[in-house]
Amino acid sequence: MILDQLKDLLRQGEQGGWSESDWSAALAQLAGGGDAPSTAELESARVDLDRLARCGYPEVVYAEGKTVASVVEIFEALSGAGQDCLATRVSDEQGAALLERFPAVDWNRLAGCVRWNRDPGPATRGRVLVVTAGTSDRPVAEEAVETLRWMRCGVERLEDVGVAGPHRLLEQRDRLARVDAIVVVAGMEGALPSVVGGWVACPVVAVPTSVGYGAALGGLAALLGMLNSCAANVTVVNIDAGFKAGFVAGLIARGAAVSDGEVD
Repeated sequence: MILDQLKDLLRQGEQGGWSESDWSAALAQLAGGGDAPSTAELESARVDLDRLARCGYPEVVYAEGKTVASVVEIFEALSGAGQDCLATRVSDEQGAALLERFPAVDWNRLAGCVRWNRDPGPATRGRVLVVTAGTSDRPVAEEAVETLRWMRCGVERLEDVGVAGPHRLLEQRDRLARVDAIVVVAGMEGALPSVVGGWVACPVVAVPTSVGYGAALGGLAALLGMLNSCAANVTVVNIDAGFKAGFVAGLIARGAAVSDGEVD
């Protein structure tokens, strides 16, 4: 049983490009038993400290609806266990409190994300390109970018290349061809992921946004258009779900890095 768990841990660590603190926390959970609790019982939450060892990455804080004190308390529990921290949908008040308590965090106000990679860790592994149809889609795209940085994945942006000016995308074909996965963020009719999918050999993770006039129905039109894409390499996440798109693309890219021998 322990051997199987150790093999699992090694596989997850290779795919995740874990830092020294990640390895220390995961091995402590595997070896420590009762001395290393898998759940932090807080006043406001029950934090899953075992997720790093079990799934390859720590728990992420969805800050919307939580009090400022709760978000800070959860960061304290995760960082106390030696784990990298990420909070999404962070309000200005929550972000200011986290920055005051943990001065080393990165607060991306546009993304609504606070990220703390606790040490420099290994070099980035895998390559993801985050593409936006228009500048109005940037907040969702930035959430994907921050997620990929938290995963220690190489990430680039390609902005404002929507289908109303198709030449803008074709001018960047070389950038599309040299990544392991692409996140495409688009509102309105949601056509851009299909166009991108037709030009590349890698997976495309499509993110519909709630950008658009009345008939866009808060992103539903883009979601349905993307779900009906004829491009076979396009898969779709929920409306405005930048975190989910970044996380899935990061897993794909890290898997590709392992296959290419980038991760020892």
